[in-house]
This record gives sequence, structure tokens and C-alpha cells, in this order.
Amino acid sequence: MSLRTVRTVAGKALALLAAGLVVLVLALVVVIPRVGGGTAYTVLTGSMRPTMPPGTLVVVRPVKPEQIAVGDVVTYQIESGDPTVATHRVVAVGIDMKGDANNVDDPSEVRPEQIRGKRWYSVRYLAWPTLKVGGHVRQLVVFGAVAVLIGYALMSFAGAARDRRRSRSGSADAAVDAREKAEVGS
Repeated sequence: MSLRTVRTVAGKALALLAAGLVVLVLALVVVIPRVGGGTAYTVLTGSMRPTMPPGTLVVVRPVKPEQIAVGDVVTYQIESGDPTVATHRVVAVGIDMKGDANNVDDPSEVRPEQIRGKRWYSVRYLAWPTLKVGGHVRQLVVFGAVAVLIGYALMSFAGAARDRRRSRSGSADAAVDAREKAEVGS
């Protein structure tokens, strides 16, 4: 096997691996939550360490308040009507909350209308890159990644089309050569 063949196979394997990782991340962050009726959040602080360090992706699904038990992890509005949320563990049935790393309960009891959902699943560090960039930069990074993936796909299609043309012209040239040899031999 030539070095060029090895590089081609390795390049395709790496591209396939990268595409697979992108698909997996998109499934965990976008597709599964949407299909399952959940919402994805990012843990921004260390209040839930060690179980959910900053950068953990938490996906929650809406639940009725009576379905919440002590020990459940819930995401709730810190103040009713304010979009800012916290993700903490329930420490009392009156829906007292406390971060795993905090020494005291949250200052006020959470009302049912403040609850956004109960943890469905979480993935450590998956959302870590979002901690490092702001909203506008994050959007540019996402659009840039999409542009790179589309560009890569277009280059792959163009290369495949070029290879097909070469293959056809090569087989056509071989057919002409065979006819010429047949004519010379007769």
C-alpha cells in the first residue's frame, strides 16, 4: 500500500470521526431534547460540584411539582418572571434547594411556577466551550463550523465528481486503445 493511499484512508477516517462527533454532540444538545420535550442548559458555576462541574450540559424535562422528590436535580427560575435559572438538588419536600457544593440551602423556597424541569440527563464538560465565549462569539463559532462543514462536503462532492470523470475518460481511452490495436492486428 502506498503512502498516498494510507494518507487518503487516514484522512477519510479522521473526517468520518469528526463528522460522527459533530452528529453526536448535535444529537445530545439539540435533537434529543427537542424530541423528548426537554430544554438544554449549561452549568455556569461550581455550586453543583463534584457531580456537575461548570460546563456540564444539563437537559431537563418539565414535571409536575408533585413528581419532584428529595434528591432530584431541578432547574428553576431564581426569581419568578426572570429568565435567569439555577440547577440545584432538592433537599426538602417544600422544594428547598441547595447546590451540592453549597453549605446552606438557597435563601428562598421555590414556587411551582418557577420550576423549569427535572434533570433528564447531563453530560460533564460538553458545554464547557460555551463558558469561554460570549453569545455573539458563540454564534460566530457555530456559523463558522457550519460553513467549514458545508465547504468540506462541497469539496468532497467535487472530488468524487472529478474522480468519476477521470474514471470514465480512462475507460473510454482504454476502449479506443483496444479498438486501435484490433484494427492494426487485422
